[in-house]
Amino acid sequence: MAMSFEPQRPTQKPTVLVIDDEAGPRDALKVILRPFFNIQSAESAQAAIDVLNQQRIDLITLDQKLPDRQGLDLLQEIKQHHADIEVIIITGYGSLRSAMEGIRHGAAGYLLKPFNVTELITLVNQTLEKKQRLDYLRRYLQGSNALWGSEAECARAWQELRAGYEAIGRSGGPTLPWGDDTADLLPMLSDLLEAKDRQLLNHCSRVSFYATLLANRTNLTVDEQKSLALGAFLHDIGKIGNEPYRFADDEIVARDCENAQRAHPEIGAKMVGPLGLPAAAGQIIACHHERWDGSGYPHGLRGDGIPILARIVCLAQAFDHLTAELPDRTALSIDDASKFLTERSGTYFDPALTILFTQVVQECKASLPAMAIATNPSSRSDA
Repeated sequence: MAMSFEPQRPTQKPTVLVIDDEAGPRDALKVILRPFFNIQSAESAQAAIDVLNQQRIDLITLDQKLPDRQGLDLLQEIKQHHADIEVIIITGYGSLRSAMEGIRHGAAGYLLKPFNVTELITLVNQTLEKKQRLDYLRRYLQGSNALWGSEAECARAWQELRAGYEAIGRSGGPTLPWGDDTADLLPMLSDLLEAKDRQLLNHCSRVSFYATLLANRTNLTVDEQKSLALGAFLHDIGKIGNEPYRFADDEIVARDCENAQRAHPEIGAKMVGPLGLPAAAGQIIACHHERWDGSGYPHGLRGDGIPILARIVCLAQAFDHLTAELPDRTALSIDDASKFLTERSGTYFDPALTILFTQVVQECKASLPAMAIATNPSSRSDA
């Protein structure tokens, strides 16, 4: 039976860490925020790390230029070791590219100096509200296995999870071209992926984007395109369980992945069953690791026996595994990734779809990385 999880309301003021090397902006932020929050401050990356190691911080305002490190470098370290701390970048050296880079590395929002005080307070409050939701989902994932239980247990777990989630007020949510029946589920599902791991959300968002690019070159109906976007976004939802999330490049080429790795398509498809999603979306979740030659998993389907939407997502997720820029890994160029896919056309991938996919990514090559980041649901300051 699922345990009872109630959203935890803050019992004291949240603590905000202001990181800025200039005394003027740092003091201004402290004056503005102090009536509403407990305030700590740091003038360098090292000073900020010292604060983080000594006390609990809920939210950080981060300058992009610091005397000892770049703000984006510090952001990556913060999200690696303190994933539950939300970060808002506030800088006078901003650009669209740097904003997108900040979002990609886990920033919840971005403001340029000089900023509007009302806008700042609103963004901070929205971001702290988002943190409440993510903290609730993290506690649920860590404390209950009901989502992986029987069909009845799973259905009750979703009801409980949704009730607790919606009890925490929302001020908006991401929008994607999915049907009205799933629109109200999207914010929770998106936050659930992020609560597990920010990289999981980013990966799922990019895969949905790449799959949509290919869908524009096919004869899919509107309903099929909606199911494709949704199923692609949720294709790895089976990875939100207790095992640490791993961005597993080897799942593309390995024919004998670990059992836990091979299980996630079936786990995910079973999990979303009670949500009433389109059947085609469930097929994507279940079949996105099937291969054209029958060597995939979990069912060993081959050729046209694999649902076409799953074949599209198979290409899209492989492309993202090859090209995603992450710490401690070397990403392939778009050209090299296209070559990888083409070499496995007819074995791993649908030959006709592979031709279309490599054509479209080549045509969009110059703008593809920025476009993929911009379509990430979490790239909005929806908090």
